[in-house]
Amino acid sequence: MNAGMEFVQKIVLGYDAFCKPLCRELGLSKTSFDILMFLANNPSYKTARDIVEVRHIKANLVSVHIERLVREGYLVRKAVQEDRRKVELICTEQAASVVERGRELQNSFFNCLFYDTDNNMRQAFFSTMKIIEKNVDAILEEKI
Repeated sequence: MNAGMEFVQKIVLGYDAFCKPLCRELGLSKTSFDILMFLANNPSYKTARDIVEVRHIKANLVSVHIERLVREGYLVRKAVQEDRRKVELICTEQAASVVERGRELQNSFFNCLFYDTDNNMRQAFFSTMKIIEKNVDAILEEKI
């Protein structure tokens, strides 16, 4: 099963390499870019805690990068009315062009991953991934 871990690690390394030129051009660290893209692509996740729990980035790193993104005008903090201690992170208008370019980059990376595959191969891959996701959910719920 070691090959499976190597596969996932290669994808992560490939994505990091794919992002490097854009991050350099934008003057953003990869972690700041990841946080911004995560918030933009997942509107149901809005807090630093969400980033820590879902993206598995250490809390101190999340804090440092959020502070930088706020200072540079890419994010704003908004207190939640029901609980003023809870703060939502909102992408600003300034972030829109970065997010648009980031999404284009993500689509290009995705297309590169599936280069030299046909529609049947992609369908089989995604069908298998759905089954694996269902199985992982069952494991997490201790049903298997």
